[in-house]
Amino acid sequence: MNSFMDRDFLLDTPTARHLFHDFAKDMPICDYHCHLSPKEIFENKPYENITGIWLSGDHYKWRAMRSCGVEERYCTGDAAPREKFEKFAYALQYCIGNPLYHWAHIELQRYFGIDTPLNARTADEIYDRANEAIKNGDFSPRALIANSNVKYVCTTDDPVDDLKYHKLLKEENLSFSVLPSFRPDRALNANLDGFPDYIRTLGEVSGVEIRSYKDVITALLKRADYFNEVGCCVSDQAFDCPPYIEAKPEEIEEIFKRAMNGEPVSDEECKKYQTPIMTALGEKYCELGWAMEVHIGAMRNNNTLMFNKLGADTGFDSVGDREIAQPLSRMLDALNKNNKLPKTILFNLNDKDNTVLATMLGNFQSSDADSKVQFGPAWWFLDTMDGMTNQMKSLGNLGALGKFIGMETDSRSFTSYGRHEYFRRIMCRLIGRWVEDGWYADDEDMLKEIVQGISYNNAVNYFNFK
Repeated sequence: MNSFMDRDFLLDTPTARHLFHDFAKDMPICDYHCHLSPKEIFENKPYENITGIWLSGDHYKWRAMRSCGVEERYCTGDAAPREKFEKFAYALQYCIGNPLYHWAHIELQRYFGIDTPLNARTADEIYDRANEAIKNGDFSPRALIANSNVKYVCTTDDPVDDLKYHKLLKEENLSFSVLPSFRPDRALNANLDGFPDYIRTLGEVSGVEIRSYKDVITALLKRADYFNEVGCCVSDQAFDCPPYIEAKPEEIEEIFKRAMNGEPVSDEECKKYQTPIMTALGEKYCELGWAMEVHIGAMRNNNTLMFNKLGADTGFDSVGDREIAQPLSRMLDALNKNNKLPKTILFNLNDKDNTVLATMLGNFQSSDADSKVQFGPAWWFLDTMDGMTNQMKSLGNLGALGKFIGMETDSRSFTSYGRHEYFRRIMCRLIGRWVEDGWYADDEDMLKEIVQGISYNNAVNYFNFK
């Protein structure tokens, strides 16, 4: 029997152990997509307890707690920090097979020096030991990032954001860079509540009087230029299904006007509105040399009762099952036929689409960049051991895995960088098995290049980070 999450956790062959310990483990981290707060990084207030680090805003943990019958006040409510931690520990012991169990223990080991398994019996002891480590160490956001060997952090930012904290952070002598990412979802979702107010705000911030959907495009392009000046090189947009439905300008204008009047807009109408805006944005991203992230497949805010109580991003989203191949192809082709397709990273949330994305890449590759169109890492509900393995297998089967840009945290937690270790262990396990089975040459130099590329180097080169 193997020891619990020891030095060789997941590394089940001599080659896997060699690849991880000698090539992958000490590589820096390029976290090119996350939801960390630049304000928190700038203010750099140290955490008082592990509950603040772990349970503040982490919907992964809240979902697990709810699945174990834990009352909401221990998740998002006003329960005491120790009580919340105890309830999480109670739930975690039942999460056998869930990556949350592995992430939590990697974080306990790496950040707090605690090897004891966390469960209901050990919760109080570990809570006290972790808080003692916090008291005697530096658990501020900047220290957590720097001590995790992170070199690049790309936050997720709305076009109306003034990027104040990114600017201030650029003036600090940090060992890592904090860069904005352009996330225009609220300007795209004409079918959601709050759209008219948001468009008015976008107009004020951009200095554009928005009377039509074309004015929305003008405003967004101006904001993209502003983001570019502050160091942005990544955009991000999330869709249940990629939008591509062509329509006449007058029809799009009618849809926009109804949305601005607060009238209902159907899903199909929304996609007609989104199509010209995404085309214009994609062309702009290409002009600026940005990478365009496209996250596909989330079905959001399923629980109306809890959405009304807590709002979005609180753990009530799940996987959608829309057909994505045709509209995604048309969206990419509309840009590519005019030589305006930017570097693009495609993320799927439903594993039925692994083969769709892994084959879509090959349609639009070019010499503009190594693997210009990327199959993004297993994301959200797929960043499990099976999800990560299957994503890399699909890319290996159908593309160039050695040019893969690797993992990002997609997290709001400053200790979530253990997910990069988890990913690297899984990646080395997979490649190690292939080598030991004789499926790939035991070529030391090439294996080092591939493993270190997927761990860090490929992403740095892809985004042109210096």
